[in-house]
Amino acid sequence: MEDNKEYDFVIIGGGLGGLQCAFILADEGHSVIVLEKNHQLGGNLQVFSRDKCVFDTGVHYLGGLDEGQNLYKFFKYFNLYDNIKLRKMDEASFDRIRFGNEEKEYYYAQGYDNFVKTLLVDFPNEKEGIEKYVHDMQEICKEFPMYNISLETKDYINEYFLYKNAKEYIDELTTDERLRNVLAGNNLLYAGIAEKTPLYVHALVVNSYIESSYRCVDGGSQIAKVLAKEIRSRGGEVLKRADVVGAEYEEKLITSVKLKDGRMIKGNKFISNAHPAATIDLFGEDRFRKAYVNRIKSIENTISTFTVHLVFHEDTFEYINYNIYQYNVNDVWEPQKYNPKSGGWPQGYMISVPASSKNEKYAECMSVMAYMHWDEMKPWADSFNTVGEPGERGESYEKFKAEKEKAILDDLEIRYPGISKKIKSVHSSTPITFRDYIGNVDGNMYGVTKDCESPMKSFINPKTKIPNLFLTGSNINLHGILGVSVSSFITCFEFIEREHLIKKIIVKSEK
Repeated sequence: MEDNKEYDFVIIGGGLGGLQCAFILADEGHSVIVLEKNHQLGGNLQVFSRDKCVFDTGVHYLGGLDEGQNLYKFFKYFNLYDNIKLRKMDEASFDRIRFGNEEKEYYYAQGYDNFVKTLLVDFPNEKEGIEKYVHDMQEICKEFPMYNISLETKDYINEYFLYKNAKEYIDELTTDERLRNVLAGNNLLYAGIAEKTPLYVHALVVNSYIESSYRCVDGGSQIAKVLAKEIRSRGGEVLKRADVVGAEYEEKLITSVKLKDGRMIKGNKFISNAHPAATIDLFGEDRFRKAYVNRIKSIENTISTFTVHLVFHEDTFEYINYNIYQYNVNDVWEPQKYNPKSGGWPQGYMISVPASSKNEKYAECMSVMAYMHWDEMKPWADSFNTVGEPGERGESYEKFKAEKEKAILDDLEIRYPGISKKIKSVHSSTPITFRDYIGNVDGNMYGVTKDCESPMKSFINPKTKIPNLFLTGSNINLHGILGVSVSSFITCFEFIEREHLIKKIIVKSEK
């Protein structure tokens, strides 16, 4: 980094959105610098190691990566597809839905034809409803041009998809309660809320996984590493341990941002990959309209998770090339509403087994994710603990984690008798862990909550009241690798012609 250099773009936050914006802009010839406060890039792409096993923070699987599909096109544009290790998940059952102590599992198959055929095995009398479901999912996705990387533009989105409730829609398809729960069975992918989640969120998320599902082999951090390398190869800079704590202004424009260590980074335009509420705090509430501040800070965030990370003894637990969504209640929309004081937690959880290049037959480790409210973190809310900035939360926190770990392990033992003997070590992360490493104020999973009762409230424009400050990331469009990729382009359309960039994606994906 050159002293007194003024960059065309200063990007705050080295999560996926920040890195992708830097790639796009550097690829167009702009000078860019990415400032990441942590020692590791990637945000939810970060990984960590325990007993030599690699665990993902957030990227447990990816959808839409078969040739010609949407994420495939994005990955080809970013030079990711040919530079990361991927493993296709079980085509007959990439997700399995389970209820209570039943041995029966319900399969999500890859490819819509297979998806229908597989569900009809268990629900032979529900052909009409299942076929309508897959038809509607695909039709809804066609309403969003950037989701399909299309040159088409739309002045509006069909209000039916914005205001229609996902649960109500599924309930209208069939009177079969079990099928209703199966079709919504992986709603942890978007932290589904029965009375709020819009139909379009369900469709956009689920569609890409049904089209094709993959795991990153040896962790999702390789995505961030490849992007950083590509940015640097285009003349861009990526700094770690660069914590932005303030800004300097000339009249209404930001001229530079200040790092915690005192360095000043000058720029012409600034892009924040942080949560919009955190961005407001960083640049000062007085710089934004009061109504905007109130709206942003009043938007509900999605719930967080408590995740147990298990390391297995060598060659004891066979690798499973699918995810499991386990429900201990009859309604798959209920687990998020759990009451910590009532017991019975976890009411549901997701099991994901990381793919390793070392051993394809046996699993090295497993992650088990269950919903957890931020309120349970309040006793330790003032603490902070990361690798780069170690801190202590005390004995009470360790006791809390141990109790939650035991609750999940006891339930796993019922599902997999004898699994406890195969476990070498147990580790866990809480909402406060996510807050400290990712930077979300409450450790939320997927940014702001989308609400079908007030859909426009959660739509956040990349432009801000500060003329040279822009936003990107999961809160701008939709969460997840695909959602953030779309958001990155939406942000960059403010500076580069839309048609030019889309044509570039299409051309690169066809090579």
